[in-house]
Amino acid sequence: MAAELDFSPPEIPEPTFMENVLRYGLFFGAIFQLICVLAIILPVSKSHKTDSDSFEPKNSEPVKKPKATAPQISKKPKKETKKKR
Repeated sequence: MAAELDFSPPEIPEPTFMENVLRYGLFFGAIFQLICVLAIILPVSKSHKTDSDSFEPKNSEPVKKPKATAPQISKKPKKETKKKR
């Protein structure tokens, strides 16, 4: 009876090239996602603020935006109806 039981480890075939590419690609993708999430969560220092100031116009006068008013066709008051009970 003991001779019938086979306790040897099962034979596992070696992973193919594509299986290895898939495995390491998944690891790389997971690490990339963790880096992206950490970049969103952790604050970033604003050391390049002087660079962003150089792109703004340096006029001493405030820029006035023209007021665009939408033409009003007609405003009719809504009729008030009595509630039917």
